[in-house]
Order: sequence, then structure tokens, then C-alpha cells
Amino acid sequence: MPDANLFQILSVVALPLLFAITVHEASHGWVANRLGDPTAKMMGRLTLNPIRHIDPIGTIAVPLIILFVAYMSTGFPLFFGWAKPVPITAQNLHNPKRDMRWVALAGPGSNLFMALLWAILAYLALNLPIPGRVWLYEVGRVGILINLVLMLLNLIPLPPLDGGRVLVSVLPGPLAYKVSRVEPYGIVILFAVLFFLNGWYYFSYAVQAINIVIKSLFGLPI
Repeated sequence: MPDANLFQILSVVALPLLFAITVHEASHGWVANRLGDPTAKMMGRLTLNPIRHIDPIGTIAVPLIILFVAYMSTGFPLFFGWAKPVPITAQNLHNPKRDMRWVALAGPGSNLFMALLWAILAYLALNLPIPGRVWLYEVGRVGILINLVLMLLNLIPLPPLDGGRVLVSVLPGPLAYKVSRVEPYGIVILFAVLFFLNGWYYFSYAVQAINIVIKSLFGLPI
């Protein structure tokens, strides 16, 4: 959005970001329920109602602060956030070690699916004479990007990220235990790598590569 002010950026970002985070979490609970663990269902977390998933810090405060700081310092928006983790009782799963892999992958998988849905919206807005088509196109374009960022971030093989849980699920017992002990420090390590060791620079290339592929598939401007 060239020359857009912060309010205009928020009007485009709010809906895709909210859905990206809440559907991600609901997907974990839905797959866990299918594989034998009804914990999330019993706690009302198999819903797309964002109120059930919002974390005041991770869903609202942190994304707004990062967006504001990035916009004021660079003129470009940067987003990062999370929702309340869906409760999973691994012991209830049919095969806890194997099934946790699919529960973990459900979140990033939902983000990929949503990226494709936002691409369809952007395509329709670009090609049909519908009201608000410019705004809808921007929402779709940003929706693709937000979901790709969340998908790839969560696939990083570092507990407590989904990729870390997948890694733990495929490693042999003793090694899996050692990797799982990183979990309390995982977010700190992630921030350090992304923002202090220039990891975000390389991460953005991966996001952009997939972004280009999706846009090319739907005939969207790159």
C-alpha cells in the first residue's frame, strides 16, 4: 500500500491477521479431537469465534507495537503475534508420539489453506467490477503474506513452535527429550535469531519465494 498511513494499514491487516491466528489454533484442536483428544472441544476452542482464541498480549498488544515501531522506523509494516495455545492432552491421542505430529502440522497447514483463499479473493477483486475492489485486493494480498509468515515461522524446528513439536515427534526418545527441554527458551531463541542475528533477512526470502509462487498460480501482480 504505497503512501498508506498507519490507520489504512490497520484496516487492511486486522481481518487477515485475526483469522490467521485464530484458525491456526482452532485447527490444532480440531485435528486433536479427530485423533482422540477432546480437550480443546470441551473447552470451547473448536470455534472460529476469535474471542475464544485471543491473547491480549500476543494477539493485540505485540502485533500493534511491532507494527507501529516497524512503520515509524522503516515505513514498512512488520507483523508478529500469537493466540492462546489450544490445550492438548497428548495422552488422550490414539498414538501420542505419532499423532502430535499431525496436531502440530494442522496449524501451518491451515495457514497455507488460508493463503490460497486470500489469493482467490485478490484474484476476484482484481478481475470483477465489485464494490470496494481496491480495498478487497489489498486485504487479499496482505492475507497471503500474513499466512505465509505464520506458516513458515511455525515450521521452524524449535520448541514450542509447531516445527519443534514435529521434530520431537520424529526423534528417538532420548534425543526427543533433550530437544523438548529447549521449549521454555524457544521464543527467546527465536527472537534472538530473527532480530539480532539477522535471521529475518533470510526468512523473508523464503516467504517471498512462496508468495511469488502463489501469486503466479493465480495470475496476481508480483
